[in-house]
Amino acid sequence: MKLTRRTLLRAAGAAIPFAAAPARAESKNVIRIGVLTDMSGPYRDVTGPTSVACARQAVEDFAGQGFAVEILVGDHQNKPDIGATIARQWFDRDGVDMITDVPTSSVALAVNTICREKNKAYVNTGAGTDDLTGKQCTPVTVHWGYDVFMVSASSGRAIYRAGGDSWYFITADYVFGQQLARDASDVVTKLGGKVLGNAVYPFPGVTDFSSFLVRAKASGAKVIGFANAGDDTVNCVKQAKEFGITRDGTRLAALVFSVTGVHGLGLEIGQGLLLTESFYWDLNDRTRAFTRRVLPKTNGNYPNDVHAACYAGTLHYLKSVAALGVARARDGAAVIAHMKENTADDDAFGQTRIRADGRAMVTPYLFEVKSPAESKGGWDYYKLVATTPPMDAAPPVTDCKFAG
Repeated sequence: MKLTRRTLLRAAGAAIPFAAAPARAESKNVIRIGVLTDMSGPYRDVTGPTSVACARQAVEDFAGQGFAVEILVGDHQNKPDIGATIARQWFDRDGVDMITDVPTSSVALAVNTICREKNKAYVNTGAGTDDLTGKQCTPVTVHWGYDVFMVSASSGRAIYRAGGDSWYFITADYVFGQQLARDASDVVTKLGGKVLGNAVYPFPGVTDFSSFLVRAKASGAKVIGFANAGDDTVNCVKQAKEFGITRDGTRLAALVFSVTGVHGLGLEIGQGLLLTESFYWDLNDRTRAFTRRVLPKTNGNYPNDVHAACYAGTLHYLKSVAALGVARARDGAAVIAHMKENTADDDAFGQTRIRADGRAMVTPYLFEVKSPAESKGGWDYYKLVATTPPMDAAPPVTDCKFAG
């Protein structure tokens, strides 16, 4: 089915079915998956249409096992009320069985509540808040890919050990940004470093970060940490370079960044950045094979770890539906329990175990962005610096009430 930009950017409550038949009430032998994402805002490239393409790739690779699968798409516009409304309409009106992606942590937490209320499966891949497997964990939720604890543990420690013992944060003022700054601060201070300040800005809507960068520079911090994501991080790094922030050796830490963002920056500006991802297209033979399959569907946008998690989470979900049967799998708690009981295996992440609290135990990789001279061609952007065992980068399970 050919999707136009106009179709994808329908009003917030709209949905795009994967099959030709329109989505209506629950169908006996049809599973419907809603990709709830940012199709038009700051996270469009790092989630958005490529997340949709990766979910569709999972359906294609699954190849049907006795039931049909439809994909619906919604644009939550990074607003919790809109995201919750779409989720509720999908469950009540359109017979959706599982929701995935959902960037922006405040939206994800709102959707998480609706999914628990409706007992429908939720495979989060786009939001970074670790509350989804902590204080607000549910029996119907899986968190795949990155979270703020993981990137803080990986990037924070490595940069500190390289001499970055004083930090200043520029933070997006919503759940994700606040938690990211908090967790990175904890890593730095526990290692013996200092946090010299934190400039918090309204999200979304800010594009000029000059005043925040000036304050960060004036603090004397060795590292300026960007507790944000997507276009905001791209703008922060670009403007820091324009203003000469790094000329005296000040380091820039893009705490949540991806190959998609590096592509937007270009290697001339992005070279030397340290960042953590749990997937890289050129990591091994399997990641390259997955990328080759999905790339013709993404308009040349290479998948990052959020996109890959949409693929992996959707594929593992469909395997559990096949094992349980469609009728039983409509019970969100039942299908999520089956996903936890069985190890996932896919080309994006390899074998992945899901903990009792819903955290998919993926491996975080610390990468350094290559210089233009080091890159061999398009999207050849990363050098692997360090690998962290999943258990060392996953948040504790103590806050999850039902995990035991």
